[in-house]
Amino acid sequence: MSEEKRRPRPAVQYGPTAATVADNVKRLRETRGMTIYALSGALGRTGRPITPSAVAKIERQQRQVTVDDLMALAVVLGVSPVTLLLPPNTRGEKDENGVPRQAVTEVTGAGEVGVADAWRWAWCTDPLRYPEGVDAEEADRLVMDFLLNSRPVGLLSAEGDDRMASAAFGTRRGRGPDGPRMD
Repeated sequence: MSEEKRRPRPAVQYGPTAATVADNVKRLRETRGMTIYALSGALGRTGRPITPSAVAKIERQQRQVTVDDLMALAVVLGVSPVTLLLPPNTRGEKDENGVPRQAVTEVTGAGEVGVADAWRWAWCTDPLRYPEGVDAEEADRLVMDFLLNSRPVGLLSAEGDDRMASAAFGTRRGRGPDGPRMD
């Protein structure tokens, strides 16, 4: 191909979610006392090798994270994939009375939203936002549609998720009155 016909490859555009993933990978790696080399080695053992230099580039937003990378990083770091996608704190700056406000974040495709709202959306408990001017009946319909299309069969109810998850996935984990339990 001649030089005239070659087009320069467009620069990769990193959005706000990529920045959050980069921050969370670094934060969780450091919290677990892992070096970049240790994280790279653990990823290799999962069958998803990422070199130490590539891990460093992920943390600096110089390398994209594919969905397969995201899943492997979540497995190795011992978190849910959504933990890598959203900020770790729902508390924002304090107001003039010292009361923390809800933190906001930018979600790719949605713009600025409350961090707690983003977590509820990611946990499949509530849509991220409603269209302007929606009445209560339409909001209820949107929530039902969201729940029916966001949760797997067997985990459609907001009540009894632990019981259904245990039955669906063969686990005996649940939540007792004092918190998580293992039977």
